[in-house]
This record gives sequence, C-alpha cells and structure tokens, in this order.
Amino acid sequence: MARCLLPSLKLTVLLAAALVFCGEMFAEPATAGVTALLVSDVHFEPFWDPAKVPQLAAAPASEWKTILAAPPSADQAQRFAALQQTCNARGVDTNYTLLASSLKAMRARAADAQFVTISGDLISHAFSCKWMAAMPNAKPAEYEAFVVKTLEYVLSSFRTEFPATPVYAALGNNDSSCGDYKVDANSSFLAAASKVFTEKLPATERKAAEETFAARGDFRVALPAPFEHTLLLILNDIFQSKKYQTCGGKTDSSGAMAQIAWLKSELDEARQKHEKIWVMGHIPPGVDPYTTISRMRNVCGGKDPEMFLSSDDLANTLDNYGDVIRLAIFGHTHMDEMRVVEQFPLNGKDEPVALKMVPSISPVNGNNPAFTIATVDPATATLRDYRVIAGSNQTGVDTNWSEEYDYAKVYHRQAFALADVEALADEFAADTGAKSAESRSYLRDYFVGDKSAELTFVWPQYTCALTNMSADAYRACRCPAK
Repeated sequence: MARCLLPSLKLTVLLAAALVFCGEMFAEPATAGVTALLVSDVHFEPFWDPAKVPQLAAAPASEWKTILAAPPSADQAQRFAALQQTCNARGVDTNYTLLASSLKAMRARAADAQFVTISGDLISHAFSCKWMAAMPNAKPAEYEAFVVKTLEYVLSSFRTEFPATPVYAALGNNDSSCGDYKVDANSSFLAAASKVFTEKLPATERKAAEETFAARGDFRVALPAPFEHTLLLILNDIFQSKKYQTCGGKTDSSGAMAQIAWLKSELDEARQKHEKIWVMGHIPPGVDPYTTISRMRNVCGGKDPEMFLSSDDLANTLDNYGDVIRLAIFGHTHMDEMRVVEQFPLNGKDEPVALKMVPSISPVNGNNPAFTIATVDPATATLRDYRVIAGSNQTGVDTNWSEEYDYAKVYHRQAFALADVEALADEFAADTGAKSAESRSYLRDYFVGDKSAELTFVWPQYTCALTNMSADAYRACRCPAK
C-alpha cells in the first residue's frame, strides 16, 4: 500500500512546488512605500527685525520674502532684544534664515514627498505682545490681518518649495488673532484663515473644508494617490485644551463638544465605508509628563497629573475608533515622542491608536530644529518607518542637516503601527533604569540636540505617560497597589 502511494506523494510535492514557483512569478509585487514629510511647531518669527514690521504689515504675503530676505536693519539685534525683554519672551523662534534653511533641507531630502503635514503652531510665541510693541497705533483689524498673512506666508513657503505636493496644516494654540489658547468659533479670523489653509485643495473638497474650518478650524481631506479610501481629519483641538478661553476670556465647552461630535460623525462614516483614517491635531491627549514632573505633582499623594486637555473626550474617541484610525499625529511639546492612545474599555470597545509626536522646527526650548521624513504603505495607510533630520545649530546660518536616527534601525521594528508602539512602550516601562539600547536611544533623541539626559532620573514617571491617557490610569501606573 505504501509503495502505491509513493509516486502520488512525489507528484503532489512537485505540483505544489510548481504552484509556489508560478505564484512567485505572477504574484503582484509588494506595494512600494511612499514618502511623507511631517513637520510641527514652525513658530515663524516675523518680528525678528522689528524695523521691517511696518513693511510687512503694508505688503501682501506674496511680497514678504523680498522684504525678509533683504539685509537686516543696522540695529536689528538691539531692537529684537528689547522686544523680547518687553514681552518676557523665552528663547528665540524661527526667523527667515532658519525657515529658509529648513525648507531647503526638506526639499533636498524629501523631494518625492506625496504630502506634507504641519501639526500646528505656525506663528511665533508672544505674537500679540510683539505686535503691540512694534505697531502701537495699529487697529485690531490690522492685527488680525497680520496674523492671517503670517500664516499665509508660512504655508506659501512650503507650497513654493513643494509646488506639486499637498500641504496640510492644523492650527496650534499660538495660531490665533486674539491670544494664546484663545479663539472664537465661527469668527472672522477662522473665516479668513480657512481660505489660506484650504487654498490648494481639490475643488471637490475645498468648499466643505472651508465651511468646517470657518466653524472651528477642523476639516477633512483625502490623501493623494496612490492612497485610496484614506482620509486625513485635521482638528483645531485648542477647543479641547484646559487653557482654552474665548476671545472674551471666558470658558466655553460648546466648541469642544461640537468638535468631538464632528469627529465621531466622520469616524462613523469612515467605519461604514471601510475607509482608513489619519488624525492630526496640535495638542496631544493624555498626561503631560514633563510638566507633571517639573512641578513635582505628588500623584501618589492624591494630586492629579498635569493633563494636556480639559477632558478625556478626545482620547476616548480615538480609542473607540482604532479599527479605522491608522495613525494620530500631534506636536506641541517640541520633542520627538510616541504614545499609545489607550483608555479603559468604553461600551465594550477598546481599540488603541498609535500616536506620533513630531519635533519642532522652532529652537525656542534650546533644542535644535528637526523634521521627520516618513515612509508610508499606501495600501494600508501604515507608517512603516521614519527618519528624523536635525539641524546642526539653531540659527539657520551655515546649518548642516543630517539624519539623527532611523526608527526601524534603532528600534528594530517593521512599522510604527499599534502593536509595535505598544511593545516598545512596554519594554520602556519594564526597563526602569533606562539601561537598554532602545531606552537610551529614546532618551538621546527625545530632545533634539542630545540634552535630555535628565529624563533618565524620572524615566519610570515618563514611561507611565506613554500608554496611560487618563489621570487615574497614570496614577495606577505610578503608584501600584502594594
């Protein structure tokens, strides 16, 4: 009996081998990854040469480059130092030279980018104070126009450098015509800014984007080919901030509630249509570990950690739609960070989301400027890999731009997907002394410029914030029951 089956067995093996060979010959090749450029916290400083501010105020944004590129005023340094002192400004933001150097480096290293994202804070810190000091007799409407023109200049600079590439940007807490963390829904500012932010969108998308942007600064876009059925939802999540106020200085939760309702509606529709989603905002959800630690919040003694947002609503929403959200992108801290948006199961659902926090162009915190070049799988909308490119100095003068690190090489991961980021976060948490090569790499690269060694001493406190989005979850991590 066995001898009768042997020829049949050999034939089966040969046929199977032939099928494998043919399958390899005729199988579709793996989808090639495409490039995306991720930028955050540009904080462009139009007041760097105060003598030029009246010229900028009088000119359209299209003429700003000529004004800014002209030789500086003879007393530029003294006048800018006085302006900084008047406004109690900390550090120096991105001037024309640094922005030009950054854009040149982006173009040189990511000319093939399929799209560009800027996750908020396009204008400099202490913007309103500097304006009032430089233009004391200006009218309120002139200030709003200047803010919008500054936003327009920054976006047009990116669009000029990448003329055939969509540039998608979110508003940050500084990007307002009435003060830091202040904005009114349905305001003249949002209406004017909507035309700037949606200017290059396809006609089929622009009208709807303008309308939702004019309401709160939110809008949706379809990511360009070769992406299919993939959307980017952009939030002006200043409404979610615990520091948020109306332009009149009042607290008001209606904007935040409307924003979450809009986000849920978009995500519900995406789920029904089997679409893939990226979400981009400025301020991330969850715990602010740096402020919690620096302010010595006694979390185990009953104090709540410092939170980025006023509630868990955004984190809860993202966590409940992890089946459609492939990535969340934020900025705000100016640091290179990662998170997992994971809450306790809500209504039987718990679908965590990988979150990338993009380092800043602005060197205001003493960090060197940096941007991120990502490789994305267009078929799955998964972030496969990314490289952080950093400047050698904070001025843009004779700045050399080089690769600081490559995520896949440093962390030995095939993608920046949920499972990978969760595993990394667990490894970091288990490595309480920050001894592993991966932990040391994170510490080194967290603050671009290698000045984050002090984080080593509070590593367990920091790593608790990577996956524990709520105050209670963070406290449970920091203060385990004995």
